[in-house]
Amino acid sequence: MSIKMLLIIKALVIFTCSCGRSLPGDIINPIIMDEKYTNDLINESSPYLLQHAHNPVNWYPWGEKALDKAKRENKMLIISIGYSACHWCHVMEHESYSDPAVADKMNDHFICIKVDREERPEIDQIYMNAAYLVHGSGGWPLNVLALPDGRPFFAGTYYPKDSWMEVLDYFIWQYNNSPDTLINQAALLTEGISASEGIDPLSGKGISTMVDFDDIFDFLQPHIDYKNGGLKQPVKFPMPSVWEYLMHYYALSNKQDAYRAVMSTLDKMAAGGIYDQLGGGFSRYSTDDMWHIPHFEKMLYDNGQMVSLYSHAWQLTKKALYKDVVYQTIGFIEKELTSPDGGFYSSLDADSEGEEGKFYAWTLEDVTSVLKSDAPLFNDYYNVTGPGNWEEGKNILIKSKSFDILSEKYSINRCDLRNRMDKIREVMLETRSKRVRPQTDDKILTSWNAIMLKGYTEAFRSFGDTKFLDAAIKNADFLFSRAINENGEVKRNLKRGSTDIPGLLDDYSFTISAFIGLYQATFDEIWLARADKLTKYVLLHFSDDSSGLFYFTPDHHQGLIARKMELTDNVIPSSNSEMALNLLRLGHFLGNEDYIMRAGKMINNVRGNLPKNIYSYSNWGQLELLLSKPLFEVAIVGADWQHKKRIMDKNYLPDAIFYGGTDEGTLELLKLKLVPGKTFIYVCRNKTCNNPVADPRDALKQMEYHDR
Repeated sequence: MSIKMLLIIKALVIFTCSCGRSLPGDIINPIIMDEKYTNDLINESSPYLLQHAHNPVNWYPWGEKALDKAKRENKMLIISIGYSACHWCHVMEHESYSDPAVADKMNDHFICIKVDREERPEIDQIYMNAAYLVHGSGGWPLNVLALPDGRPFFAGTYYPKDSWMEVLDYFIWQYNNSPDTLINQAALLTEGISASEGIDPLSGKGISTMVDFDDIFDFLQPHIDYKNGGLKQPVKFPMPSVWEYLMHYYALSNKQDAYRAVMSTLDKMAAGGIYDQLGGGFSRYSTDDMWHIPHFEKMLYDNGQMVSLYSHAWQLTKKALYKDVVYQTIGFIEKELTSPDGGFYSSLDADSEGEEGKFYAWTLEDVTSVLKSDAPLFNDYYNVTGPGNWEEGKNILIKSKSFDILSEKYSINRCDLRNRMDKIREVMLETRSKRVRPQTDDKILTSWNAIMLKGYTEAFRSFGDTKFLDAAIKNADFLFSRAINENGEVKRNLKRGSTDIPGLLDDYSFTISAFIGLYQATFDEIWLARADKLTKYVLLHFSDDSSGLFYFTPDHHQGLIARKMELTDNVIPSSNSEMALNLLRLGHFLGNEDYIMRAGKMINNVRGNLPKNIYSYSNWGQLELLLSKPLFEVAIVGADWQHKKRIMDKNYLPDAIFYGGTDEGTLELLKLKLVPGKTFIYVCRNKTCNNPVADPRDALKQMEYHDR
């Protein structure tokens, strides 16, 4: 039976909602579990797995115990994949997995495995490929049916209970009466999974001139929504890497339409419901094209990237709004997603009290009862109405008017108005804090922590606020002591003191990137040494020498039906593109030409995709911009380096790396640059330096950034 044949099986009535869509929910809180049942998930640390630990389904975590049992008993596998903040995962857990009749059928005929996709993205990656091969789309919860050896023959997302029972009945019959059909289907799908990310090494010409980059922008531009921000799509994800690329492109090209694309997007996101107007922080995506109504889960990786993005935008524009967004988002991280020992938790759920978004929504009566005479001003500013701007009288706070309009309308001085609105926000935030808050997924993931660590570092460099650097160093020390072994091996997760999951390429690549960023913030060479140690481990255990790329899993990883690579940039940049950027920067810092050459070899594999799909290769695009001409290598050496560097860090300098300190340290690039009693700045390219200067403004002139 072909893959396409599965799509026309009458019995499989597939309901296509998954965590990718946001619809009203009325389920029972999934955390309230019937403890009549307990399964093997009870010993796990993942909050998502623990949510299913008292299901009547005999769930197992991914591992040898479940896989060996399936082979021994010759039972099919159900591999069900989701994550703690996923609304539709909760729906299916309540409707199907908590139902004893459904559980009996699953237990009698299958070995059932639950996977937290955030802990085990390498498993999710493989079986999501199966869903795309079967349906052309995917989402979570992801429910995969597989042979006892793990090879999938079917995959789908969310199913209502009746449809899920029909799926099970159909494949139980097939397995008992026509097993060869499923075996053949599994062979086809497994072959497709193995080939789904085929690469053509050394393809594509170099993109080396601004004309080439202009052509890329010209292809993207018709898809940009200049009115509402983002791209012209009915559902919008923030995609920070795309706007980082366009901002970098603008800095080199002075293309005003690129500038307008970035700033309109950042302005609209900051004004919309996707941004928490009271508590700070961004939701995962917007369910409409105006950033108004979010899918309410808040992810650490989104907010870490958004802190970096808005910090860079402030460097370029000095716009007060962008600084506010950074400070408020970091405030959200500090309050909601930071552990006592400096780690960062993974996410906040979309649901509370069984409803998606209930924690964040307001009725007109809610606001009036809290604010009394200040309610009209608040409602006017945040678009709160009686009928509601969302559903059934509910409102999501959206900035609909500027301060200038409100100042004139209410005859309030603009400065006084800002102070008044800040006090009103505090009252509303305090009121909201008394509600039942969404659940925190408190597992700590190395890669996501590194992304947030980098956000803190970029915020420090932009604004010079030492509390940001202190938090970054505390998190870096936490990761180095708790998640990284002496030989450079990284562990992925930390929960209840457990670090049992091997690190994947994203754990290494983002941690290396964060450590390189910490060096540029502190000029402490320990961070470069640690970044290099992790890089050497990646080169030894993840490499594909023919392409120069890296596998997502290390060579000692066991139990998967395929070894995959992660190439395309999505809501998080791909681990390969981030690793290539690391090699380029680290190569310059350490004088390691092999690293620089490896970065160039890596991009050769995807270069042909950039001209017409920069949206999916935006982080690779930033690498290409850096390769298009020599980097600025800026050395600041002497006792006053911190003061001079902070002046330079207030500027947007995407094609520069910084190194230095009170002395020459051990880096080759710093030799003979210390002048006793002086602090000089050296602007270099290709290891050739201009005359040293003492004034940061003169250094900026040498970099041709003085009028930007």
